[in-house]
Amino acid sequence: MNLRALLLSLVFLGCQGCAEPPNDSGKTTNKTSQLPQSLEVKGQWIKEADGTLMQDPQPSGLGSWNGQLVTISDGSAIPEQRRRLHVINPATAQLKTKASVFNTGYYVRRGCFANYLMDEPDYEALVVDPSNPKVFFTVTEDATRTGALSAKCQQRYENTGSTDYPTLLVRLEMQEDGNIELTHARPIQFPPELNVGDFPNDGIEGMAISPEGQLFLALEKDKAGNPRIFTLKIDDEFWSSTAFATVEDAALDLPMFESGNHPINGLAFYIDPSSKKRFLLAAARNDDELWVIDTSHKSITRRIPLYFTAPNENAGDACKDTDVMDNASIEGIAIMDNQLWMINDPWKKNYMKNVKCPAIEANYKANAPLLFSIPINSNWFTIEE
Repeated sequence: MNLRALLLSLVFLGCQGCAEPPNDSGKTTNKTSQLPQSLEVKGQWIKEADGTLMQDPQPSGLGSWNGQLVTISDGSAIPEQRRRLHVINPATAQLKTKASVFNTGYYVRRGCFANYLMDEPDYEALVVDPSNPKVFFTVTEDATRTGALSAKCQQRYENTGSTDYPTLLVRLEMQEDGNIELTHARPIQFPPELNVGDFPNDGIEGMAISPEGQLFLALEKDKAGNPRIFTLKIDDEFWSSTAFATVEDAALDLPMFESGNHPINGLAFYIDPSSKKRFLLAAARNDDELWVIDTSHKSITRRIPLYFTAPNENAGDACKDTDVMDNASIEGIAIMDNQLWMINDPWKKNYMKNVKCPAIEANYKANAPLLFSIPINSNWFTIEE
């Protein structure tokens, strides 16, 4: 190992030691492959269209769309950030003018989930429909703050296989005037034998989709405390039904841990241009790792250790140009222009631990997110079988 690689590895280990919860990733019960060197992932502070810092949007999910990036806020964001898409220029990390709040379409208004989706939905992932760039899919997680369904709806959708209030797959469509309409919502059912468990705030947090419409959904943890990936097919008839959409276990090779929390909080679909093999790239938030998962089930999963740096803007000579973050909390990843892009969801409990330069403290107090990027490395996909 050369000197630079050694120094980067030492920095990474030091950063890992102070993050919460502790990383128990050394104890796994299945075979995985890991690169020996941790990789730096550089961040840019995300700014509003007027150049001010983006305030507490709690981004959850990231997609590549028309040469730009797009994200969505979860239910813990400040009200002005919720229920709208945020479009980001990847070159500058600057947002387009803030979009309007989602319109609520006819089918949603007449459905069982209208109150929740029109009030405080907790959106946790985002993908662009590969067959229609005006259509987006998102998914909900914790709905406990909204209250119960009506008696009739509760009876119809009680067998979720998971939480009392069902996880919802939601369809968004851009209208001719540029506004986004919430057109359809469909509840997800987990077969009991999948042993998902009842964890309202540890549910689906990542989504990815293949060119053919195969949707992958990443669960933070199941009854055994391990992350899982499920799948279902989005076809032309999918949104014509309001019945449960039942997922299947994707049966992918994921690390299984003896202790600790090791959720997947972001997911992206990738076809290696050289081998044409298909992969999922997963952000393991608590572990500061990227997992490279072969969807053909032929290769073992590679775990790539990462560390994240944030710029100290306008700090003068008082601080270094950048600092290694104690806790980044990645919750969205996307692929565009041979770059892997990531966005963080500031974890309010831990975000102030990142403050090393006093001049930048206000950014962390505002729970301002960063846009990170790293080049796609072809070596990630030459995985031993």
